[in-house]
Amino acid sequence: MGNLYLVRHGQASFGAADYDQLSPLGRQQAERLGRYWAERGLRPAAVLMGSLRRHAQTWAGIAEGAGFDLEPLVWPGLNEYDSEAVIRAIHPQPLEKPQTPEGYRQHFRVLRDGLRQWMDGTISPEGMPSYDAFAHGVTSALDHVRGQHHGQDVIIVSSGGPISTAVGRVLGLSPDTTIELNLRIRNSAVTQFQFNPKRHSLLTYNTLPHLDSPDYTDWITFA
Repeated sequence: MGNLYLVRHGQASFGAADYDQLSPLGRQQAERLGRYWAERGLRPAAVLMGSLRRHAQTWAGIAEGAGFDLEPLVWPGLNEYDSEAVIRAIHPQPLEKPQTPEGYRQHFRVLRDGLRQWMDGTISPEGMPSYDAFAHGVTSALDHVRGQHHGQDVIIVSSGGPISTAVGRVLGLSPDTTIELNLRIRNSAVTQFQFNPKRHSLLTYNTLPHLDSPDYTDWITFA
């Protein structure tokens, strides 16, 4: 039986011109996760990650904190969907940059509706694959892990969309439930599967064991 640890990237730059960049706190979250794993003797046999900058920066922080010396396998199927393209597909007028609680609620209401329509095949956001193709990119990474790393520990560094899709496919969840999982996953959170050559089984979802101390309460973020 192997263990697969799926890590959502550290805090990025929500609302900034370039979201695909870890904040200083995001780097700290990643390094702290690496230290936590090193303290518990985790020695992964392989690492897969998407090709986004925030994925690479998160892995760099984990590797620094843990002292890992592994070259990650870049797997573009682990990249996040384009949330702005999803929103534009159903809301052609630009949304105001969210700066208030109501602004954030409006942003995520529209995003939730757009995701539902994309997953149903009702809309085709510009520059994005179909949801079935997106999900295949995720499940192909899971298939690779099962086929190549039986009995080993493996880390995947990705984003909320691919991780929630992986959980949704493994558990056979509805689109609505998968979306709710996606919108609640926290930065640097760990989701753990156990796997054998035939299947993955969910063990934990969206956990922050490395931040489970009053000292790190302010390090828990979602965007």
